[in-house]
Amino acid sequence: MTVKKMSVFILIAAVLFLGITGCSDSDTLENQYKDKSVVVNLQGGDWGYPTPFSHYSRGPGIYKMTLIFDSLLERGEKGYIPWLAKEWTVSEDGCKYTFILRENIKWHDGIDLTAEDVVFSFKYYEKHPPVFNDLTVDGETFIKSVKAIDTHTIEFEVERPVAFLLGKIGNTRIIPKHIWEGVEDPVNFNGPEAVIGSGPYILTYYSREQGAYKFEAFKDFWGPGQRVDVIKFIPVSDNILAFDRGEIDITGVSPDVISKYSDENEYTIIKNPAFWGYRLIFNMEKRPELLDVNVRKAFAHAIDKNELIEKVARNAAVPASPGYLPIHHIWYNDKVVNYEFDIEKAKDLMNGRKLSFTLLTGNSNEEVKIAELIKINLERAGIDIIITSVDTKTRDGAIKNGNYEIVLNGHGGWGGDPDILRTTYANGRIRGYSNDEINELSERQLYEMDVKKRKDIIYKLQEVIGEEVPMLPLYNTTGYCVFRHSKYDGWKYMFDHHEVTHNKLSYLDSWEEGNIP
Repeated sequence: MTVKKMSVFILIAAVLFLGITGCSDSDTLENQYKDKSVVVNLQGGDWGYPTPFSHYSRGPGIYKMTLIFDSLLERGEKGYIPWLAKEWTVSEDGCKYTFILRENIKWHDGIDLTAEDVVFSFKYYEKHPPVFNDLTVDGETFIKSVKAIDTHTIEFEVERPVAFLLGKIGNTRIIPKHIWEGVEDPVNFNGPEAVIGSGPYILTYYSREQGAYKFEAFKDFWGPGQRVDVIKFIPVSDNILAFDRGEIDITGVSPDVISKYSDENEYTIIKNPAFWGYRLIFNMEKRPELLDVNVRKAFAHAIDKNELIEKVARNAAVPASPGYLPIHHIWYNDKVVNYEFDIEKAKDLMNGRKLSFTLLTGNSNEEVKIAELIKINLERAGIDIIITSVDTKTRDGAIKNGNYEIVLNGHGGWGGDPDILRTTYANGRIRGYSNDEINELSERQLYEMDVKKRKDIIYKLQEVIGEEVPMLPLYNTTGYCVFRHSKYDGWKYMFDHHEVTHNKLSYLDSWEEGNIP
């Protein structure tokens, strides 16, 4: 690093350090952003330090990080769009991907972003996987080589053609080589320089204790202008009350209170796509009784999904497909078997057996209520349920380590590439369970480059999963968001995601979307 570049870096790092660790912003930052006017306040909570290695693994953690760090492609409203890369090509055999970067892209410390940073990022991730690691298939890297052809051209060679690699490569966050090349422990690298990216926003304040973040517009951002100058995530005890008081500018609302926001002169209400949902995960390793498909089908018939939607989601949800892909997914198969609520059918499937299971759940009011309703239904079918509720992080850890018999899990990501069926169901991913037909179909779709043929395989895969019920999807939320359009009205969805505040395009000027087919 040259002396001039090092001086710029130290100056910027010092400014960021004052903002991130102090109780108030530095004078330098105040002067830099003194003309800024559009401030959006959002519900806070601690989701980790927003580097690719330190954020929490759920959506609110991931998407704070993406405000800072860019990728070659970005997720638009209809598909992937050009981002750091202005164009790309894929070889006829599907084994070579070439990306050409835009001109004049700067890191937050003023240094140019080049092809070398891209090459470095992918090689660094191979040694130090990020929290959200999209660069493997079945735990093995699919990139054979990556090299810089010149300062703006990067060429990737992959081991074999895979259906969705363009999105995987394109969605990977690029980190600055001059900062990270000497870092051996990226998880614990949390100084101000760790959050220097090329994205539209700079982190200027973070408090783990308060669950508070402040992001300010990067004035030399290469891309579309920032419509929002400051994004604040602030701690609130009640999101509806905070919205009514004007403390936050957008919030989720349930149908039973939505009428209070019916004044179209003040409020806009939007309905989320069904890409967030709840499912029951069976651990057949711990409880081999669940290897009997009739027991799993008894669960499916004994649980009243419509009751859960009415009493918990307040009708802001749709029944989940037993084939997993939700109704709003572009490859949703409406021919998948449907298990109607039928206690007598569940009893017949149990054939006089009495079983008892421990159901692990998070400790939110919603999750506990779902668990209690499930318990009542299943007991009518001869299945006793003991509920254990823990905090979200403990529950997620138990899922990762297999410390459960049955677990209720709610999360987003249901709208992504249909390879999610493989990564959810195939080759032992459900503990103690494997099915040859699911494994075979999952493998075929992975390498099928013809879109129509792959879609046919995915449709069949959903049908087999539905018949097997290796886990039980319950419902997908279609909740509402309300915002005051006089304050800010730029909210947009990503094509595969349910939450507008997670989309960094929501905070930027409109962008010409050259969508990938």
